[in-house]
Amino acid sequence: MEKPNAPSCERNREPILAVLRDHFADRRAVLEVGSGTGQHAFFFAAALPHLTWQASDRGENLAGIQAWLDEAALPNTPAPLVFNVNQAWPTQRYDAIFGANILHIMSWAEDERFFAGLPGILGEDARLVVYGPFNYGGKFTSESNVVFDAWLKSQHAQQGIRDFEAVDALASQAGLRLIEDRAMPSNNRCLVWRLA
Repeated sequence: MEKPNAPSCERNREPILAVLRDHFADRRAVLEVGSGTGQHAFFFAAALPHLTWQASDRGENLAGIQAWLDEAALPNTPAPLVFNVNQAWPTQRYDAIFGANILHIMSWAEDERFFAGLPGILGEDARLVVYGPFNYGGKFTSESNVVFDAWLKSQHAQQGIRDFEAVDALASQAGLRLIEDRAMPSNNRCLVWRLA
């Protein structure tokens, strides 16, 4: 099959990789939530060969992810998992979780389920890295994020850019402590939490 392609993955992968190099250097097993096209799994697994990079997404996206992984033919990328926060969760534990552009695509109720479920799959001293746009103090950080939020809501009323404070509160309830909030290009952030 023709591999799916999201141009944003090509644009944001290097800045995200810099964060992962800092926070996943001593990690071993990463679960990527919402792998989408599979481009991030393809790129990060190649750049970070010490990690087993487990891609996951809804069932309809797995064939595209597998196409990228097949092309790479890397030893550290097992077959992608079906993972939907509303259904059965993986049974394995991971010492790192990564998600790019997931929280504003899921509904808020699904965001709550995501954080509530994390303690069941996180290993000791685990890290969580989430990339995407966030509001601070209930306010947008840029005009482009205002436009993007309106577009998201036009696609699905329950989508939208999340407030950092609300997301961090969910993380705290899951036993996670924020250790970095790094500014990224195009008015995005990389948030990094550590299991307390």
